[in-house]
Amino acid sequence: MVSAWANDNNLILGQVKVFEKSNEITAIPKLLEVLSIKDTIVTINAMGCQTAITEKIIKKQADYILAVKGNQEQLYQDIQHEFRFSKQVQSHLSEELDHGRIETRTCSIITDFKFIEDPYRWKKLTTVIKIESIHELKNSNKLTEKATRYYISSLLAKPEDFQNAVCSHWAIENKLHWTLDVAFSEDASRKRIRNASQNFSILNKIALNLLKNEKSSKVGIKNCRLKAGWDNHYLIKVLNLMKV
Repeated sequence: MVSAWANDNNLILGQVKVFEKSNEITAIPKLLEVLSIKDTIVTINAMGCQTAITEKIIKKQADYILAVKGNQEQLYQDIQHEFRFSKQVQSHLSEELDHGRIETRTCSIITDFKFIEDPYRWKKLTTVIKIESIHELKNSNKLTEKATRYYISSLLAKPEDFQNAVCSHWAIENKLHWTLDVAFSEDASRKRIRNASQNFSILNKIALNLLKNEKSSKVGIKNCRLKAGWDNHYLIKVLNLMKV
């Protein structure tokens, strides 16, 4: 399944099944086609870094931030050259302490391209982005992880804005995929016959949308599910959210 997640609203907006002998590259445009994404920022992992997808997003009057990896080898190398040789780089550094780990992120952007081969292939390409992250343990000099990631975008914005947008992209892992696995045991599901897996996935995501936006119960999603099964008054309160 390819899913669309609205981070600010805590909502799954839709999903499209990836059919056999196909992949996410063909499913993503189908999902974008049915969504109303005007004036939003669409973030997609490296699988979605395709010229046709940038055209689809711009046609829908949205903007994009797309991860770039080895599947776009020429673009990946060109962006590396931009950051190696450019004299016009804007940067922003941020630090975050969480669970005994310090994460330092440096977001750098370039808008004046010198080395991007045929930049007009990528619809409305405006900015290339580099994010360098370093993870360290608070009470140790030990370096636990160091990574450099690259992105392209149609936006003209400050480095800190790109930093925030890229960080929010990973909410689809923490707030959607991880929750579906832990609270709904989706990864353990053995439903395989015809459309069963797709149909149950839709039902799970409808339930997740409702539970995430029901604010009266201060427990996790898994316990909210149990409470809805035990307490009819709470169940009705959750279901009434569908009327809003």
